[in-house]
Amino acid sequence: MTAIGIYGSAGRMGRAITDAIETAGATLAGGVDAGDDPSPLAAAADVLVDFSTPSAIEAHLAAARAAGTALVIGTTGLTPQHQSLIDAAAADIAILQTGNTSLGVTLLGILVREAAARLGPDWDVEIVEMHHRHKVDAPSGTALLLGQAAAKGRGSTLQELSRFDRISEHPHAREGGTIGYASLRGGSVAGEHVVILATDGERLELGHRAENRMIFARGALAGARFLVGKPAGLYSMQDVIGSL
Repeated sequence: MTAIGIYGSAGRMGRAITDAIETAGATLAGGVDAGDDPSPLAAAADVLVDFSTPSAIEAHLAAARAAGTALVIGTTGLTPQHQSLIDAAAADIAILQTGNTSLGVTLLGILVREAAARLGPDWDVEIVEMHHRHKVDAPSGTALLLGQAAAKGRGSTLQELSRFDRISEHPHAREGGTIGYASLRGGSVAGEHVVILATDGERLELGHRAENRMIFARGALAGARFLVGKPAGLYSMQDVIGSL
């Protein structure tokens, strides 16, 4: 069975993955958290799953790279510098990076991309997300994943089309062709996302609601199993769906 090591094992997702491992046909190689040396676990595991913090990514990548161990990265709130480190490590090891490990959200991203491509620029795109009160980053990694899908459907990039802040001393009308975001925080919401495509006289809404974190844990484990034996490179959850 696949031995899986967890970076961020004491966090909400780390605990959920630990609970799901037994029913996923895998074994737990161990877990580490902030302040622990990640190298021994990297050497002991067949695949590593990282749901820790952005500040730990560099050390975790270095340990995985040194051990030649595949890595699933579900940590969000990463900077362009973190992304550069991930891209460099993917030259040596197999890495699956995603803002959301849910198979349902992955399929939603495909639908959003197709809708944005087929409906055209006169359909405005807005993304609304809500999470529990303890979530730090905003917009969520999933909202950005969906924004990226919409931008790709429009033949553009997330950076070019995204508009994150409409609070201004000089209000102005919505910019045509852009992607807007709204982030809500409260209670214990595991995750809700709605992509709204709106034009004159009609509106299309594509959404996903997570009822608990086990859906993310199961998706992360599916991603970990997918990486076993894969050559070095950067993979996504869409690759996982394509293999099922």
